[in-house]
Amino acid sequence: MYQNMKTLSKISLLAAIAAVVLSCSGSRPKDAMGIYSEVDKGGAVNTLSAKEKKNGWQLLFDGSSTTGWHGYNMSVFPDCWAIEDACLTMNTTGGAESQDIITDKVYRNFAFTTDYKTAPAANSGIIFQVKEDTIYKFPYETGAEMQIIDDEGWPGKLEEWQKSGANYAMYTAKTKAHKPVGEWNNLCIIVKDNKVTQILNGVVVVEYEKYTDEWTRLRNSGKWADYPDYGKYDEGHISLQNHGSKVWFRNIKLKEL
Repeated sequence: MYQNMKTLSKISLLAAIAAVVLSCSGSRPKDAMGIYSEVDKGGAVNTLSAKEKKNGWQLLFDGSSTTGWHGYNMSVFPDCWAIEDACLTMNTTGGAESQDIITDKVYRNFAFTTDYKTAPAANSGIIFQVKEDTIYKFPYETGAEMQIIDDEGWPGKLEEWQKSGANYAMYTAKTKAHKPVGEWNNLCIIVKDNKVTQILNGVVVVEYEKYTDEWTRLRNSGKWADYPDYGKYDEGHISLQNHGSKVWFRNIKLKEL
């Protein structure tokens, strides 16, 4: 029996050592907050820190160029957007056709982050898993959206699924995490396989898994019942929405997972 106890102790010790080595080696996959913690929240604007570069983050906007972006179903960057104070922002209102911009590249598993601030009564969003095709007019016909809106200054009544941080018309935000108009917010969207996590100002506001019974029920009811291809694609572009009001975006970064 004593010999068996010694053997078990050795096994336990080896298991503990293996766990430490695995953790230190970085081979253990990080959870959403672990990925989010890699982002430098206080560094120079529109740059990558040494930590971010080491962890594989890419800069999607350098503050002076629109390289890497184009208008939805366009071959060029639309003139309804501009660079202002080292931010991407809108300079005209939305219309019958999309005036949203999208990334040139498509992404499947990724973490996307940006700082944003809004004007009073502003409405916008980050739309992801977007299919670019002329059979669609708007990115939201296929992609899910993390909502950006002035909750307090919006002139009409907002449903919970329309408020800041929500996965629009699908999942409401777990808690109020947005800052007042004119202040900078930071958001992060993490998509890994079918798991989606939305973080606003360091708080997880939405978590869901695509294709579950719950997701399917929500997708097939409400607004998306009229959009047969909503949520159809697991790989797609990322879009900044021009909903006809002023929002500023900076520190736009992405990490492929």
